[in-house]
Amino acid sequence: MKTLHLDIETYSPESLPDAGLYRYAAHEDFRILLLAYAYNDEPVHVVDLAQGEEIPGAVWDGILNPTILKVAHNAAFERVCLSAHMWRMGILKKDVFLSAEDWFCTMVQASRCGLPLTLAGAGAALGLEQQKMTEGKALIKKFCCPRPVKAGGLIPDDGRNHPEDYPEDWKVFKDYNVRDVEVERKIYETLRWYPVTDEEQALYAVDQKINDRGVLLDLPLVKNAVRADVIQKARLNEEAMKLTGLSNPNSVSQIKQWIFDTTGISLETLTKKDLPDIKAATKDPRVHRLLQIRAEMGKTSNAKYQAMLDCVCPDGRVHGLLQFYGSRTGRWAGRLVQLQNLPQNHIPDLGFARQCLADNDIDMLELGYGNVSDTLSQLIRTAFVAPEGKTLAVCDFSAIEARVLAWLAGEEWVLDVFRAGGDIYCATASQMFHKPVEKHGRNAELRQKGKIAVLALGYGGGVSALDAMGGKRMGMTEQEEQDTVTKWREANPGIVRFWNDVDRSAKTAVVERRKVTMGLRVKATEEELQERRAMAGGTVREYSVRHDAEGRALRGLEFEMKGTTLCVRLPSGRLICYPEAAITTNRFGSESIKYKGIDQATNKWVWLETYGGKLTENITQAVARDCLADVIKRVETGFMNVNIVFHVHDEIVAEVSAAHAERALEIIQEAFSKVPSWAPGLPLKGAGYITDYYKKD
Repeated sequence: MKTLHLDIETYSPESLPDAGLYRYAAHEDFRILLLAYAYNDEPVHVVDLAQGEEIPGAVWDGILNPTILKVAHNAAFERVCLSAHMWRMGILKKDVFLSAEDWFCTMVQASRCGLPLTLAGAGAALGLEQQKMTEGKALIKKFCCPRPVKAGGLIPDDGRNHPEDYPEDWKVFKDYNVRDVEVERKIYETLRWYPVTDEEQALYAVDQKINDRGVLLDLPLVKNAVRADVIQKARLNEEAMKLTGLSNPNSVSQIKQWIFDTTGISLETLTKKDLPDIKAATKDPRVHRLLQIRAEMGKTSNAKYQAMLDCVCPDGRVHGLLQFYGSRTGRWAGRLVQLQNLPQNHIPDLGFARQCLADNDIDMLELGYGNVSDTLSQLIRTAFVAPEGKTLAVCDFSAIEARVLAWLAGEEWVLDVFRAGGDIYCATASQMFHKPVEKHGRNAELRQKGKIAVLALGYGGGVSALDAMGGKRMGMTEQEEQDTVTKWREANPGIVRFWNDVDRSAKTAVVERRKVTMGLRVKATEEELQERRAMAGGTVREYSVRHDAEGRALRGLEFEMKGTTLCVRLPSGRLICYPEAAITTNRFGSESIKYKGIDQATNKWVWLETYGGKLTENITQAVARDCLADVIKRVETGFMNVNIVFHVHDEIVAEVSAAHAERALEIIQEAFSKVPSWAPGLPLKGAGYITDYYKKD
C-alpha cells in the first residue's frame, strides 16, 4: 500500500497540554505553519504555509485518497489539525473530521512494541542513526506559541513571532520539520516486524471516532463547582487560621510545629497516610478539626472541574479524552480530565446535590452533606451529561479480571460460579474456609475476606498485597493475612500453577530463544463450538478445542523472542512486548526477567524486572482489554443510534435515544455477554443502567 508520511507544525493561542488537541485546533487563530511530507521512501519535502506556500495537489490527493495510508507520529494531531485547516478552506464541514480508517500512528506502534510513546523517546530506544533534533523545543516555543506578555507591557500586533522576525531560526525549524518525518518513517520501517491485524487497525479507527465525537458537559454545573471549590477553600483557610493562629495553615512545617506545641507529638512527615495515626495519637478536638480541614483542602480531584473548563470545545463537548494503546497491555490511558481515576459517588440523593450546585447554593450543600469538598468530588462524574432527546447508557463487565484469570488458568470451579450467576466473593470464602458463606446469611462475615482475597491475591501477591487492598483497615492481623493468603492459594491451585507456568515459559523463551506454547485449559460450550464450526464452513478439526494428555488445550499463549524483544501472543492474536529482555538475578537472589521500559515514577527509560505473577497480571489485563475492544467494535459498528462517548476500564458510556433507551441498553448488555470467537468457554456478563448524567450506580 502506498504511504504518505506527514508531520505538521502549527500555531494556536491555546495551550495544547491544557486545552487538548480539539480545542487547540478549533481556535479561530489556529493555523498550520509547516507541512513536511514524503511518499514511501522518497525525499522529504516541506511546505512553508506561513510564508504563503500552498499544499500541493499531490499531497491533497494523498490525504483524501482512502487507498493511500497516511502515516504520522501521534497521527491524531495531523488528522485533526488538517481537518480544522479544511474547515477554513470549505473542504470539510465544521466539526467533521477526516476518517481515521486510512491513517496509521507510529506512536501507537511504538507503544505496541513496548517503547516510549514520544518520537524522541522511541527513536532513542531504537538507537536510530537519525534522532529528533533537540532544537525543536525552543523553536516550537518561539514560533508555535503566543509571545509571553511582559509585566505592564502591551502586544501591539498579533502576539506571535513570524518567520521574517527570525529567518535563521525559521530555516532550522524547517529542517526540524523534515527530520521529524525522517525519524517517524524510520520508526515505521523498523517496527514493521510487529503485525498489526486488521481488527486492531479497525479498532484504532473506532477509537478516533469516539474521541472525535466527544461527550457533552453540563457547563453551568462545572462553572459553579469551580466557584464553590474556591469559596469553600477560602472558608476553610480562614477557619484554620483562627483555630491555630498560624499565618499560613497550608505550610507543612508550621502545622507540624503547631501540633508539637499543642500535643507534644513530633512528626517527621505529614501525608495523607499519616492522618489516621495522628488522630489516634491525640484526642484534642482542635487537632482533629485541623486535620479534617487539611484533608478537605487537599482534595486535588476537584481540579478536574477546572480541567474540564480548560479543554471544553465551542460545541460544549470535551473531545480527546482517551489515548489508544496507552500502556504495554494495550489498555487505554486517560487524557485531559483523566477518566481513569474519577472519584466514585456514594452520597445519597445525588440529584439533590447536583441541584444545590446548579443553584450555586453552597450553604445548602454544606447543610445537606457536611463536607462540601468531598461532595464536589463525588459530583465530578455527573458533569458528563446527555444532550436533549438522548440519555446515557452505562454498562460494564462484571468481575472481568477474575473471570479472565480463571479462564486462562483453567480454574473450573471459579468459572462454574460465574456461569451459574453466583457471588464470587461468597464462593471464594466458602472454598477457603470450607463452610457455606451467604451474603446476608450464614457466615456472612467471611464474605469480606473472600472479597479482599479475590481482589488482592490473583497475581502472586502476599500479605503486602492484602495490606494495600485494606487488610489492616479491616482489622486483620498479620497472621490472619498470612492465613488468608495460604487458604486462597490452596483454594485456587490452577491459578497458582498458572503463575509458575507463565514464569517458566517466559524464561525458557528468553534463554533458549525458541517459541514456547502454553495451552489453556478451556471448556467451551457446545453452542460456542458449533458457532466456530459454522464460521469455518464446517471444518471441525480446525476449530475444535484439542487437549493434551493432561487436559491442557493445545492453544493459548505463545512466548517468543523477536530479536531482543520478548513477545507474548495472546489468545486474540495480539502481542505484549518486553524490549531487550534478558535473565537477571533479582534483589532476593532469584532468577528473573529484566527488560527496558518506562518507570512510572520517573518517566524514564530504564531497566525493569518482571516475574510470573506480574506477567500474569499483564496478560490478564490485556485479555480483558481485548474483551472490551470486542464490545466497543460490536456496539459502534453494529447498532444505529448507539454512540459511545467514552469508556473507562471495563465500562462503556454511550449516548442513546431517550425514546428507545431500554432497548438500547438491552442491546449493549447483549454485546457484553457475547463471547469473542478466540475465547471459547469464557463466561462474560455485562450489567448496565440508564441515566441522564454519568455516575457510578
